[in-house]
Amino acid sequence: MAPKRVLLAGETWVSYGVHMKGFAAYTTGQYSEGMHAFVAALTASGHEVTHIPNHLATTQFPGSIEKLRAFDVVILSDLPADTLLLHPDTFDRGLRTPDRLALLVEWINSGGGFLMVGGYMSFSGFEGKARYQNTALASALPVAMLGFDDRIELPSGANPRVVASHPIVDGMEKEWPYVLGYNRFLAKPNASVIVECGGDPFLVVGAHGTGRVAAYASDQSPHWASPEFMSWPAYAPLWSRIIEWLSGELG
Repeated sequence: MAPKRVLLAGETWVSYGVHMKGFAAYTTGQYSEGMHAFVAALTASGHEVTHIPNHLATTQFPGSIEKLRAFDVVILSDLPADTLLLHPDTFDRGLRTPDRLALLVEWINSGGGFLMVGGYMSFSGFEGKARYQNTALASALPVAMLGFDDRIELPSGANPRVVASHPIVDGMEKEWPYVLGYNRFLAKPNASVIVECGGDPFLVVGAHGTGRVAAYASDQSPHWASPEFMSWPAYAPLWSRIIEWLSGELG
């Protein structure tokens, strides 16, 4: 399989803490990245990954079809819709800017491959704040989103299970390592549910125009992705197969 050019946006965050010790208090801040194992898995499979962190995606995510055409597959992971909708020129200065989610749909329609990976700021997300259900991208995804807090937290764990034959999962074990949660969504009528978890769609694929799309309900890293899942021998092959299928090279 030829290497694919992959754009990954998201999977970073900044934490701000308040610490109380008696009458005294102090604050701490921390920047964190959650994509390293995922990117390593893709690059080990020969793919070329460009990563844009959350705080830079507002300005650096492609704002034209021409720039999107530099990639075979685009992945959004734990990146709220407003990050791509509210460019500083629009939010701070009241100027018109391209709707980058609408451009993404146009790019998919013309043959691009797109994947959304689950997380607190994917699909509808935590308290509904990811908000993709109200965007142009909702029309291209193979799933219908709930429009409110869609998290299913599973502290005791649950094992996703393959429920249909598909080039992405053929030859893999039917029961996957446990996960600790996922985003709940509904598969659209013309989509294919490949994997389920807890009776819900977990990995769903479909088509939009001449492009291919996929929705993966859980995270690609902790906390929803368990240590067992992260060390699973099929972890890297799974993501590589998804990329290859989305790019039209597999199946």
